[in-house]
Amino acid sequence: MSTDEKKYRGYVGVFDSGVGGISVLREMIRELPNENFYYFGDSANAPYGEKTVEKVQELSMSIVDRMVNEGCKAIVVACNTATSAAVRLIREKYEKTMPVIGIEPALKPAAREEHHGRILVMATPVTLRLEKYHELSGRLAGEAEFIPVSCAGLADRVEKGNLDAADVTQMLEQMIGPYRGQIDGIVLGCTHYPFLKKQIHSVMGDVPLYDGGRGTARELHRQLSRHGLLNKGEEPGRVVLDSSLKTEEEMKIYRQLLDADIE
Repeated sequence: MSTDEKKYRGYVGVFDSGVGGISVLREMIRELPNENFYYFGDSANAPYGEKTVEKVQELSMSIVDRMVNEGCKAIVVACNTATSAAVRLIREKYEKTMPVIGIEPALKPAAREEHHGRILVMATPVTLRLEKYHELSGRLAGEAEFIPVSCAGLADRVEKGNLDAADVTQMLEQMIGPYRGQIDGIVLGCTHYPFLKKQIHSVMGDVPLYDGGRGTARELHRQLSRHGLLNKGEEPGRVVLDSSLKTEEEMKIYRQLLDADIE
């Protein structure tokens, strides 16, 4: 592919199993407003959190290979499941030539804020099963008590949009409602879950929520700076949203979530 055909030359490539990584993209735009971002959600294959590790690795490498071939200057794996399953392989292939940033559940900031507290960790089945989560939670075990909750089906429900519908609250009530009044904080261990902050609070009350989006954005800033890759322009960067499920309805959900009020 010639330089002219590299349509995302100089962009930061960001991907997720679907819409979830848009929560991370929002933080990166806030942190780096002059950067160009190409976001790809693999909604046709969502959710990753209920696939085999091998399948997640295959899908992730295919996306990254294409992003690199199209000129992206850095890769952000804005998916907890894909980070757990595939970021090591991505780094082995590309880290010598460009920054590769992954995301991880925000256990560390939660433990620091809720010292010796009881912290609920909402995540996909794959994230909770893999070594990355167990290594991190084991290292912090003396600082807080982590209670993992496998939220099978929740990311898939976020993919469908209409998050104020009653069935979303019903799912959360079944998954985390039994812990109401018994915990000090909640880690949102899937990038889809920050879009449910309002609904989680409606079930659990005013409990602190933690996700890895802001830390990932700061790490991208550090890595771009260290590699001399920061965009020097003063104009707002361009944001391109793309999906493997290229329907008008799907892209409308992407745009709505990019602009959503989820604070």
